[in-house]
Amino acid sequence: MPDEATPAGVRPLGGGRPPVFDGLRLALTTLTVLPIRTGRVDRRSAAVAMTVAPLVGALLGAVLAALFVLLGQGLVAATVTVAAGALLTRGLHLDGLADTVDALGSYRSGEAALEIMKKPDIGPFGVAAIALTLLIQAAALTEVGPWAIVAVCAAGRLGITLACRRGVPAARPNGLGALVASTVPAPVVIAVAAAVAAGAVWAVPGRPWQGPAAVAAALLVVALLLRHAVRRFGGITGDVLGAAVELTTTVTLIGLTLG
Repeated sequence: MPDEATPAGVRPLGGGRPPVFDGLRLALTTLTVLPIRTGRVDRRSAAVAMTVAPLVGALLGAVLAALFVLLGQGLVAATVTVAAGALLTRGLHLDGLADTVDALGSYRSGEAALEIMKKPDIGPFGVAAIALTLLIQAAALTEVGPWAIVAVCAAGRLGITLACRRGVPAARPNGLGALVASTVPAPVVIAVAAAVAAGAVWAVPGRPWQGPAAVAAALLVVALLLRHAVRRFGGITGDVLGAAVELTTTVTLIGLTLG
């Protein structure tokens, strides 16, 4: 999720109308390729968008699960499903993962690290991160069922909700990170996380505890990433949000395949 730009056609506007529908449209526009016209974009609508991000993930997961079943649920089906997931999100999360890993791998901090994240090219750390992430995700999908895909996609976008909780600053004064940082109150994050964990109960047949445990483990890992990002970059950026999605998705998938 590159930090330099918000969705096409965005106009930061004021006004007093409820931000719910604007937030839903912002979430769909930002997190998918759906050609939905963006409404008002401000921190109120951004708060809604970041809160409902797991719902958008679940909808995306339903599409991918249907594709996975249609293709026969084998290795080829898993690979195509992972590729389709990247296409349906414009590859933005993978791009954010690569930029974040490149910046962290440089051992630089502050503005020097942010400059690395802004470069259009991808370094060796970023290439390795994308390759390994896609490989792990495709391999793990061969071990899970359709409902797990829905749960995993919802959990992946829960990483965004967690990253945008109150108290986590933005690394830059402008861009997507500045728009969404610290917009979601902690009680809302907890409620959304509980809902996603509850939905993951059916992810592993016969083991109702494994899905919620996998989600909890993934959130812990992402919380550590966010803590490191604040220390190294000064806060979150759009790229860090993308990295949070891919990391939460991958760790949740791994957790669902254990045992």
